[in-house]
Amino acid sequence: MVRARVFRAPTEALGDEELRLAEVRDDLVRVRLRASGVCGSDLHVADGDWAAEGPLVLGHEGAGVVEDVGPAVRDVGPGDRVVLSWFAPCRRCPNCARGRAWLCQNTRALENTLPDGTTGFASADGSPVPAFLGVGAFAEATVVPESAAVRVPGGVPFPVAALIGCAVTTGVGAVVNTAGVGPGDSAVVIGCGGVGQAILLGLGLVGADPVVAVDLSEGRLALARELGATHALRGDDPDLAGHIRAITGEGADHAFEAIGKAATLEMLPSLLCRGGQAVVVGMPAEGVTVSLDPFDLADGGKRVLGCNYGSSVPSVDFPRLARLYLSGRLPLDRLVGRITTLDGVDGALDDLRRAAGLRTVIEQGDGP
Repeated sequence: MVRARVFRAPTEALGDEELRLAEVRDDLVRVRLRASGVCGSDLHVADGDWAAEGPLVLGHEGAGVVEDVGPAVRDVGPGDRVVLSWFAPCRRCPNCARGRAWLCQNTRALENTLPDGTTGFASADGSPVPAFLGVGAFAEATVVPESAAVRVPGGVPFPVAALIGCAVTTGVGAVVNTAGVGPGDSAVVIGCGGVGQAILLGLGLVGADPVVAVDLSEGRLALARELGATHALRGDDPDLAGHIRAITGEGADHAFEAIGKAATLEMLPSLLCRGGQAVVVGMPAEGVTVSLDPFDLADGGKRVLGCNYGSSVPSVDFPRLARLYLSGRLPLDRLVGRITTLDGVDGALDDLRRAAGLRTVIEQGDGP
């Protein structure tokens, strides 16, 4: 039995419940969670932007220590430090075989279940309780498929490791994998929350310049400068596109949207130079549509790219990001904000609603 924070209905406070973990069988792995990030996707569910039925253990950005494994598990064992992937790939479909795990055709993660369709948790009476994206990180422990538990080097603090599970991989991956930003390329980042902050670190890693941060929060714009932005502009500036052209010469080579709002998504092409590309990283509410000028896209040779999970392969990218952190080239600890406990999850969701500060991280245990 483990303690978990459970979504029941939109806008309600999360329940505080004791649930039974699924049996460790086949290729399943039981992980004692040590830290979990509170992400905008959790907020989308909590606020009803994304349709979801309760009960549902929220949380999908987590790291911890393997406690037990099923007989078919080969890649991890008890005592291993792991980061959890919220998009557990099957490793067998055509997309996985082509090295595109982020487009796996057989994952059951989006159904909030384990690969065989069962749930990771159950109530005391045996009723199934799904885990958000197959992870359910707002709990003391969880059970996930082997492909969702990726071993990372020791020495990475658990709060940092947790952020690698979503925000960091999405943001840095958007720069390195999806967009292929090169040294000296110009870039704009719209939205400087957790994922936007990771995009800024990714742009610094590859040597982009200039880098323009755009947000409505003066605090987050100040932080963006600390994370490597060369310029910081308010998103409500009526001449935002003009300022970006003045900074970049014609427009940006790359424009990243990390909010998921229709107004900012529609703005992206106007911020680009000829031949530039817009990268949609932020996840909008379901049903959001935007208007784009196809003549501008065709005449200017501009592209709009969708970015899912930073176009990442967790088994490759998680350890790589961890090593970059340990080498000092990717200062991921600068993304960790307030530390709280499972009792503080609702407050952390409120922080997201207010667009306040850095990523709040839940700590679920003590020790190295």
